[in-house]
Amino acid sequence: MSAPIIQGWCPGALRPMMSGDGLVVRVRTRGGRLTSAQAKGIAELSARYGNGLIDLSARANIQLRGVGEDRHAPLIQGLSDLGLIDESTEAESRRNIVVTPFWQDGDVVQDVVARLADALTAPGAPATPGKFGYAVDCGAEPVLSGVSADIRIEAAPGGLLVRADALGTGASATIDTVADRAVELARWFLQTGGAPDGRGRMASHIARGVILPDAFLETPAMPRTVTPAPAPGSVGRGYMVGFEFGQMRSETLAALADFGALRVTPWRMLLIEGATAAPDFPGLITKADDPLLRVTACTGAPGCPQALIGTRALARALAPALPEGALLHVSGCAKGCAHPGPAPRTLVGRADGTVDLILGGTAAGTPSATGLSTQTLAANPDSLFETENAS
Repeated sequence: MSAPIIQGWCPGALRPMMSGDGLVVRVRTRGGRLTSAQAKGIAELSARYGNGLIDLSARANIQLRGVGEDRHAPLIQGLSDLGLIDESTEAESRRNIVVTPFWQDGDVVQDVVARLADALTAPGAPATPGKFGYAVDCGAEPVLSGVSADIRIEAAPGGLLVRADALGTGASATIDTVADRAVELARWFLQTGGAPDGRGRMASHIARGVILPDAFLETPAMPRTVTPAPAPGSVGRGYMVGFEFGQMRSETLAALADFGALRVTPWRMLLIEGATAAPDFPGLITKADDPLLRVTACTGAPGCPQALIGTRALARALAPALPEGALLHVSGCAKGCAHPGPAPRTLVGRADGTVDLILGGTAAGTPSATGLSTQTLAANPDSLFETENAS
C-alpha cells in the first residue's frame, strides 16, 4: 500500500486544499458562531460556487466543498462581505481557535476569544504550524478536554488558566493578560524547537522532556476528564442537531438559519440559539441514540484523491449493528483525517479495495485483521463485532 501524502497543514478559505471533488474551502468562524445572515450567506455561496455540500470539521469550522478554482475568488469576496475572511493566509492559519459552544451572555468566553484572535492576527504573532490550535474552554462547565488543541484556556479559582496541552499546570491569567500568556506559550513552543520543518504539536513536544517557563508550572489545573460528545437535544442555550458524518446540504444550513444564530461545535453538530425543539425537516440527527453519531467516516473515494475505498456507504451499513456505546472509525487511508486519535475500532482502506481492522489505535496503527471484504462486511455487519479479537 502506498503511503498517503501528509500535507502538514489544514485548508483555509484563503489557502484551500484540492480534493477529488474540487477545492475544500474552510471557513473559521469568529467566536464559533454564525449569525442567521452569515449562515444564509454561506449556504447561498456554497450553492453558487461549490457543489452545495457543507462539512462540519472537528475544529468547529465550516467547509465548503466542490469549489472550482475559477470560482474561488468570487467566493472569497462573498465570504469577506459576510465578515468571515482574515487579512492574510498567515493570520487565518494562526487564528485556529475552538470555542466552547455553551458560553452565556455575560461570561468571559467571547471576550477571551476576541482578545486571543486579535493577538494571533497581529503583526509579529508567532508563526505556529497550520495544525497548531487553541481551545477556549472557560465556560461554566469544561467540555473541550477531548478536543484537539495545543494551548488551552480554562477557568481557574479567581480567574483564568493558560496551559500547555498534556500538562496539569498552567499560568494564571486575567482577562487583560490571557492573550499575552497564550502568545508567550506559543513563542516558547517555537523557540524550543517544537516545530521542526514547520510541523509539530504541543503534547509531543512536552513528551520530549522540555522544561516550560516557571509561570506555566505554578498553578494546578482544575480536574478535567474527557467526557463523551454531547448528544442532540435541548442544551439550555438552544437545541443541538447532528448530521450524518457531519455533512449537510446548503439548503439545510439555510433552513436552520431561519430558527436563529448557529453555534458551530467540534462534535460536528450545530447548536441553534434559542430553539426549544428540533426543526422538523429531513437531513438532521435529532435522537441521542442514533448509531450514526458513533460512527466517524472521512469523505472517502472518489471525493478524496488519497482515499482507497468509499467510506460512507460502508459506515452507513455498519452503523445499525454497533453495540451500545461502541465507536467505529472508517478511514479511506492511513491518515485518519476524520479521527486522528485512537478509536476502539478503525477500518482502514487498502489499495486492493479491502480494509484492515485496527483495535484501540489510529488509522496508522498495526492491524488485528487485514484484507477484509467491504462487500462482506456491509452484507453482514454483525460479523465485525462478533469476532473474539474485536470484542
